[in-house]
Amino acid sequence: MGCWQPVTNIKNFVFHNPPMVTFFFSLLSLAISFICLASYSYTHSLPNPDIDVDWNHVLSSLSQLELCIKPRANSTELVSPATTHPNWKQNKRESVSTSTNNSSSVTHLHVQVPLRVSLSTANGPVQNHSLFTTLRAGQLHLKGDQSVNVTLQFTSGVTYQTCIAISVPTQLLPQSPLPPKCPAFNSSPIQVEVNNELPSTFQTCYSLHYTNDPTLAVMLTQVEQNMAVHHLLEVSVSLLALCLMLCLAASVSQLLICCNPWNGLHLQNEPLLDT
Repeated sequence: MGCWQPVTNIKNFVFHNPPMVTFFFSLLSLAISFICLASYSYTHSLPNPDIDVDWNHVLSSLSQLELCIKPRANSTELVSPATTHPNWKQNKRESVSTSTNNSSSVTHLHVQVPLRVSLSTANGPVQNHSLFTTLRAGQLHLKGDQSVNVTLQFTSGVTYQTCIAISVPTQLLPQSPLPPKCPAFNSSPIQVEVNNELPSTFQTCYSLHYTNDPTLAVMLTQVEQNMAVHHLLEVSVSLLALCLMLCLAASVSQLLICCNPWNGLHLQNEPLLDT
């Protein structure tokens, strides 16, 4: 009587099959992880993984660069804003597209971003002026090797919002929401360049500090998020069902031997051969 003893059978199975036990707990932990991920995805907004580069990536890449005034640059060697950005005064929207010599469209943006500018060398306080530089697209985490004109306007003291004017090929623009529009400025920017070496004591350099803005990221829509949660739960249920099947198989493994004793009886009933 009572040939089926699931607890005892499972104990014996665990003792005699360590690899299968390891496989079982791997499946169980994976199922629990998917359930936790589905719960998090259901209650939080998730970024769209199909968008490789957004404005947070671009501005974060810009903040990693150190901009230094050229050694020969002085207060009289300024860059005219009309030369670098001819459409600023006529810019009534966030972007204006113009045609260049290579027939590619260029977009001019004048936006406000959470970018803080500070002096990296102790040469006095930050003055109310603008900085202009020309970068390569790769330096801003953009594809291609085209030139990108960037102008920063900031005020004295510690500021956490900076107006940035950027001219970039339209095909390189991040596919994400634009930062808010910034009022146009007419000050002449000082030309700076990226410094990859330790700045000298007499050289004025600026450091940029950027804080990620969630509004500039591309998030999954509610439909896409619900679909992702649904797929995670489907996989979790499948893994849990497989774990349950392994438990049932382990609990009946000794039942088959207990209920089929003919092999042992057959050996006992065989007559001994005369020697």
